[in-house]
Amino acid sequence: MKINRRTFLKTTGTSAAGLLIVPRLFADDAPSKVLHIAQIGCGRMGSDDMVGMMKHPRVRMVAVCDLDTKRAGIAKTTVENFYKNKGETAVDVKEYHDHRAVLAQPGIDGVLVCVPDHWHAQVGIEAAAAGKHIFGQKPLTYDIAGSIALTEAVRAKKVIFQTGSQQRSENPWPTFRLASEAVRNGRIGKLKTIKIGLGIDKPSGHAPAAMPVPQTLDWDRLLGAAPQQDYMEGRVHSQSSITGRPGWITTEDFGLGMITNWGAHHIDIAHWAMGQELGGPKTIEAQAEFMHNDVWTVHTSYHVEMVYPDDVLVILDNKYEVGILFEGSEGSVFCTRGGAKVNASDPNLPVDASDALRPSDPKILAPFGADAKRWAPSPNHYFNWIDSILANTDPIAPVDQAARSLQACAAAWIAMKLKRKLTWDAARQVFVKDDKANAM
Repeated sequence: MKINRRTFLKTTGTSAAGLLIVPRLFADDAPSKVLHIAQIGCGRMGSDDMVGMMKHPRVRMVAVCDLDTKRAGIAKTTVENFYKNKGETAVDVKEYHDHRAVLAQPGIDGVLVCVPDHWHAQVGIEAAAAGKHIFGQKPLTYDIAGSIALTEAVRAKKVIFQTGSQQRSENPWPTFRLASEAVRNGRIGKLKTIKIGLGIDKPSGHAPAAMPVPQTLDWDRLLGAAPQQDYMEGRVHSQSSITGRPGWITTEDFGLGMITNWGAHHIDIAHWAMGQELGGPKTIEAQAEFMHNDVWTVHTSYHVEMVYPDDVLVILDNKYEVGILFEGSEGSVFCTRGGAKVNASDPNLPVDASDALRPSDPKILAPFGADAKRWAPSPNHYFNWIDSILANTDPIAPVDQAARSLQACAAAWIAMKLKRKLTWDAARQVFVKDDKANAM
């Protein structure tokens, strides 16, 4: 059923609240139990997540969903070929264009949510209300209010939510775990400063210009709660490829740029190292330049300073090397990814993977004793989610911790816009005596 934008906005906000669906009960620990999973959002990251998840022996991908029929069709073919290559002859993969139709299927146990950022909260909340376990791409949500609402929904419905913060898992980037464990255990003395480089988005070089909406794309629905605007391919995704970086990442109505795109990854690790998984900054100051007269609209250069408990200063600057440098009273340690890029637009990183973890003294990374604070094992981020569902335990990147990473990044963006110092109350998850900041 195709509905207009106004009707959609009026009805979809109440649909989740009206659902009183109890998750299906099953013997999760039964050796023969297979989880039926659906993919919602079949673009670049959605395709990667879907293929990675299908490799788990207890997973069956049964459905795909995308507002672009071309992308949904490609995903359906990918799943069918995956199982046919394993020797199956009759493969049944359902194709949907409305995520609510997916959530209405009682035979689906969990969903992978890989939609534009401004849809993360709504799709996640509705999935939780339907009793579906969720693997959600980072950043957790587009804004702070969404992160709070999604966390409450997930915890209320007792579903298992894994955030796509792969840097928390051992493969493919163990550097972040090792460095943050060293800092958490006092190997560099008292933590003083954390310097974070996220890379930088550059303007596309193309001025905004309306284009005809492709027949395969439901543009009106993709807008969702975003401001009404003309379609531009550069602000959505390529019509010729699913592997390229989508333009909604660099369009503020849909995503906030590098501050949440890569910021959600690196702030997450900084929180781990500080012991602030459920905390946040006390104050935030930021400056940034924004794109003008370009099809893209997010920030380019940036400088952010956040003061955390124990007077730890966290600085983000586009001039820093991409990664995280922890500086303490007795040493330092730097961590980043290896040289491999997710796509061509990713920042340049060290070609030599051994250069991705650099302590000021090798002793900082010496083996830990039995009483050390260590992160739970997670060799594979996708498998960790599935294993957590089967065991009914939190995964390595749970929703409430991901919410705090998003909140710090979004607070930095708000400080960029307001151009003044902000005070954040992490316990109440609000700005202190600041109606304008809270309204944002």
